[in-house]
Amino acid sequence: MNTLDEFIETFENTVEDIEPGSLNGQTIFRSLKQWDSLAVLMVVNMVDAEYDVRLNSRQMKEAETLGELYQLIANKREAG
Repeated sequence: MNTLDEFIETFENTVEDIEPGSLNGQTIFRSLKQWDSLAVLMVVNMVDAEYDVRLNSRQMKEAETLGELYQLIANKREAG
């Protein structure tokens, strides 16, 4: 699996109007002004395409920060 930094870079590239390098593992992604229903769909699709992990809305709500979202994805990958 990619590193947290690589995940954040991909997240920044996926969600429109986020300045590259402006986020970190402690960023509360749902508090971003760009976080809307389209961003949710784009991130779910990115996670599916990049990591072969399917997230539902309940699972997305389990994570507050980008670091927690990354760890959730990593745990799901490990679980198979």
